[in-house]
Amino acid sequence: MMDYRNNILETIGNTPMVKLNKITDSLPCLVLAKVETFNPGNSVKDRMALKMIEVAEKEGKLKPGGTIIEGTSGNTGMGLALAACIKGYKCIFVTTDKQSKEKADILKAVGADVIVCPTNVLPEDPMSYYSVAKRLATEVPNSFHCNQYDNLANRQAHYESTGPEIWKQTDGKITHLVCTAGTGGTITGSAMYLKEQNPNIQIWAIDVYGSLLTKYFRTGEQDMTEVHPYVSEGFGEDFVPLNYDMSVIDHFEQVTDKDGAIMARRIAKEEGIFCGYSAGSCLQGLMQLKDRLKADDVVVCIFHDHGSRYIAKLYNNDWMRERGFLESELKVKDLIVAKRDKKFISVDAGDNVKYVLNMMKDLDISQLPVMKDTTMVGSVTESNILEFILSNPLHNGEKFVSEIMTPPFPKVALDLPVRELNKYMSKNTPAVIAEEMSGSMIVLTQYDIIQSL
Repeated sequence: MMDYRNNILETIGNTPMVKLNKITDSLPCLVLAKVETFNPGNSVKDRMALKMIEVAEKEGKLKPGGTIIEGTSGNTGMGLALAACIKGYKCIFVTTDKQSKEKADILKAVGADVIVCPTNVLPEDPMSYYSVAKRLATEVPNSFHCNQYDNLANRQAHYESTGPEIWKQTDGKITHLVCTAGTGGTITGSAMYLKEQNPNIQIWAIDVYGSLLTKYFRTGEQDMTEVHPYVSEGFGEDFVPLNYDMSVIDHFEQVTDKDGAIMARRIAKEEGIFCGYSAGSCLQGLMQLKDRLKADDVVVCIFHDHGSRYIAKLYNNDWMRERGFLESELKVKDLIVAKRDKKFISVDAGDNVKYVLNMMKDLDISQLPVMKDTTMVGSVTESNILEFILSNPLHNGEKFVSEIMTPPFPKVALDLPVRELNKYMSKNTPAVIAEEMSGSMIVLTQYDIIQSL
């Protein structure tokens, strides 16, 4: 029998559970990642996006040929856009200038109109993406505002799919669910189902500093003094969405922007799972709580979305360094950028010593690569020539430079930290060679390093 799906929406859900190994080797228990990047839109939001549309259709709020309007950080929009492609709806999405450019570009690629609003305004501000989405819903004919924050179809999707999948995949042995807290749909819906099966299952919500959700969980107070800008994407809120039922959550843990970003990069490098900011923060939150775990625990972490959404941000070294998330370590490529004269000057193995000495004097150069055709066969320095002259005071300098040259300058990688150049450079080896992506060779001297520093 042929095995195929009738459309892309039928591939939503039934995502794999993957055991984490290297990063969690200090934990006493089994840690599993529910890898939601396997959904067609590469995020957990596909589940609730489809459910919100189905419920709206059933209730008559979304009619044929209508327009879907939503405020989204990108992932919900992608899920809605996929459903709209299949079902014949138009989409207008409102997002913030905090979100990565890739997210907006992806939404446009699947046919949506995208409006970008400022991040650092209150939810009730007319310029906020919440307010703009609400206004558009009143102005655009035959439109439906999904409002993922207060639309209970959001958590219903996870009650009906994510929770049951986790229960089945762990054979009912799950003891902890760890999930970042944003709209509240994923964590609340999954928790509601899992708590029905076993009320002892611990539900740990991971939040970001700058969000008010943690303090609200602990005190019941929506304290706006807790709210300040953060760069983490996809979770954290400056209000409490209606999708939350705090009674099914046992603990809130806050994670810094830096720690979440670094952990996401570790997951990619050490576990081979290319994931986004939420996954990094989720696992970081678990590591902060590791002292609460026992040997027989089974922990499930929700890995929300794909790393491709964050290529220009947390997977970009410059972006990470600008925010102090990575050490600004000087690399060989940085020396090349700082070097004023990048012209590759060399001599031929058949040139005589007198010619080379005059070249060094004219160009004020104290070391040169020695080439034979296009191959570097050696190097020559002022010290080599001085030693030759002192040893041969009556020589006229017609000796070939190949007869006095020393081994070629070592080649180094562009990403080599400058601090490691001491392994290659010495009194007898005063320079190294770096090859740019274009194939051009650059001589880097001790003087270049001093100038750059």
